[in-house]
Amino acid sequence: MLTISKEDYLKAIATAEAEGEIVISATLARWLSVTQPAVTAALKRLRKDGLAWVNANGRVRLTARGRQIAERTIFRHHLIERMLSEIFGLPWYEIYDEAERLEHVVSPEFEEKLVEKLGRNDACPHGNRLGLENPEKRRRNGIWPLNEVQEGQKYVVASVYERDRKLLQFFDQEGIRPGAQITVHSKHYDGTTTLLFGKRSLRLGLPATQKVWVKQA
Repeated sequence: MLTISKEDYLKAIATAEAEGEIVISATLARWLSVTQPAVTAALKRLRKDGLAWVNANGRVRLTARGRQIAERTIFRHHLIERMLSEIFGLPWYEIYDEAERLEHVVSPEFEEKLVEKLGRNDACPHGNRLGLENPEKRRRNGIWPLNEVQEGQKYVVASVYERDRKLLQFFDQEGIRPGAQITVHSKHYDGTTTLLFGKRSLRLGLPATQKVWVKQA
């Protein structure tokens, strides 16, 4: 039987991989804010159901069926985020948490109605795509984390990290969102970066610039 807990674990495995993490049980405990024994029990259930497996080094992998379920859950999550943003007008920094709660209760019929209403755009309001591209693939496609780009260049924000509401509120206040154009004015010895928005400047620390992905304007 597929439960909400199993969907959460499968989605966490797929998403953590897409963010470049090597997924072990400690990764899942951190991502899902659960105890190590809870992860051990959950992985046992996933292995029994043929949804995931753990190799000799402790790395957690999804089976083909497990990945299919994870991608379906992520698809519903994106649809709900777009519904909350495009139809109900919720601020983009609020919709992740709401979508986390609603993604498990969407029926196939309602999902199809949302697709008819919203279309099949694969990017959520935070710019993250359904394809779950890992960092290496993003770089090959010309999308880089803001902390790695060059000074004196103009960029367009492609996507931002969506699971930190306070960070998203800060980005919203400062105008850092998908589609925004920025200029990297200078990078400093302390790891901070000064950005220009027209005549306005903003200095961001490394923890923030690592969570903004950009492409050249």
